[in-house]
Amino acid sequence: MQRERVADDIYVFISDQYAQVNATLITTNEGAVLFDTLLYPDETRQIHRYVERRLGTTVKVVINSHFHADHTAGTCFFPNAQVIAHAKCRDLLERRGRESLEQAKQHVPELRDVELVLPDTTFRESYQFSLGNKSFHLWSTPGHSPDSVVCLVKEDRVLLAADTVMALPHFVDGSFDELYASLQSLRGGNYENVIQGHGDIVLRGEIEDRLKNDIAYLDALRKAVDQALEKGQPLENIDIERCGKSRILLHGSAVELHRQNVMTLAAQRRELLDGTDREIVRQTP
Repeated sequence: MQRERVADDIYVFISDQYAQVNATLITTNEGAVLFDTLLYPDETRQIHRYVERRLGTTVKVVINSHFHADHTAGTCFFPNAQVIAHAKCRDLLERRGRESLEQAKQHVPELRDVELVLPDTTFRESYQFSLGNKSFHLWSTPGHSPDSVVCLVKEDRVLLAADTVMALPHFVDGSFDELYASLQSLRGGNYENVIQGHGDIVLRGEIEDRLKNDIAYLDALRKAVDQALEKGQPLENIDIERCGKSRILLHGSAVELHRQNVMTLAAQRRELLDGTDREIVRQTP
């Protein structure tokens, strides 16, 4: 696991074991806030030890950015922390997360000590709280998943963006249109840094171009999928470079994520086009 310090009181822990997933620690004069955890227990336990032994503090609040296990599996290792998340996160953890965890334990022995923890504080649109000398503003940014949220550390102007901003936009468990709108809404935020859910930290001078690039990827993807559907062309021909992203992102896993995006968007667009056609037939005299 790698550790980067992006401000005096903000540390980012980057997994070496799973898809460069990030967890972010914010220390205050009354304890710490942990935004997301890591998938494998040994990495999250390392964070726990670092907080208590090296920093001499404790995690008072854990924020779950969304219900996916690579961001929530380590919550159980902070049993005394308040857990905050979107209301849909609690629902999805209950309906899908519990079963998925039990299945994963059968194939990944390292997860045997993981227990599902449901958030005890939830919200719908936005939520603000303070701990010690730090203020936090969370708000809903659906798209990657229905329950995705971001968090602004106000004093530092650092945006904890989770999977709303990742090296390759990904909406297979969510909505293309909602992710597009969420990315647009983050532009012009005057952030010092953006901590994305997977991948490197986005620095101030790169943020606007990065968001524009992510939106351009989605535009190119939609155009390519619509063209393929209209002309009956193979969807497999829509490679990642054609849509403006590199195949080496996330240690090469971006290629598979892009393929998933193509197939998911094609299914959504087919449904939309079929519905439009049926509506036209109904309205034709």
